[in-house]
Amino acid sequence: MNLTLIPIFLLLGAFVGFLAGLLGIGGGFTMVPVLMEVFSREGIGTAHLLPLAIGTSAASIVFTAFASAHAHHKRGAVAWPIVAAMAPGLVAGSLLGPQIASALPMRVMAAFFGSFTWFSAARMVWARPTQGMRALPGGPAMFGVGAAIGLVASMVGTAGAFLAVPFMTRCNVKLHAAIATSAAIGWPVAVASTVGFVFAGWRADDLPAYSLGYVYLPAVAGIVVMSILFAPLGARVAHAWPVPRLRKAFAIMLFVLGAWMWWKALR
Repeated sequence: MNLTLIPIFLLLGAFVGFLAGLLGIGGGFTMVPVLMEVFSREGIGTAHLLPLAIGTSAASIVFTAFASAHAHHKRGAVAWPIVAAMAPGLVAGSLLGPQIASALPMRVMAAFFGSFTWFSAARMVWARPTQGMRALPGGPAMFGVGAAIGLVASMVGTAGAFLAVPFMTRCNVKLHAAIATSAAIGWPVAVASTVGFVFAGWRADDLPAYSLGYVYLPAVAGIVVMSILFAPLGARVAHAWPVPRLRKAFAIMLFVLGAWMWWKALR
């Protein structure tokens, strides 16, 4: 293991944790491009770069999503019936996503990731509060929605809030409850995604030491430790800084990261 990478993972964890507390985001869209560049400079084969980065991001989110869901649960804000209705689909989609992501060519996955990064950035800048238009669908439809969210979220290494929150608010779930419920939904997505990437990379050759399939354990440890420490700081700063302006600044960074991923895809 290259010990000079430890400060990078710690700094990345601090940044992700700070953003999670400040803006309420999981950080997958930030972690994956950075991890991909780090692994590239370490000589990891092109075929493994993106799956290893996404799997490592998903494993890191397991811990941050659990902490977030627990905090929202203590406030009584999580709509657990929604979580129960979507959970089977979320798990199924999240187990399938890593198998697709690891099988696709790196260029295709980079373009897919870049597109969803731009989508998330656009929502941060231009999305308006959604008006509830309908009730939540029945069981089979909730399974299907959960499977779709789990599939996409697991393929890009996020917890899926950028899809789950708009869906719930359009179904007359109040915004605060939708955000809290999305945090609870993110945990089974992250767990299933991690299992999926471990399985997908179990027999892959040329992975770095201390990898568990497509999960690089030293990076997970560094990111998780610092993100837990810095998330409360971000939450405190959120009450003092103009968060809407910060959201726009972060969205600009996401547009740049998305462009970088598209550059990787096209070069």
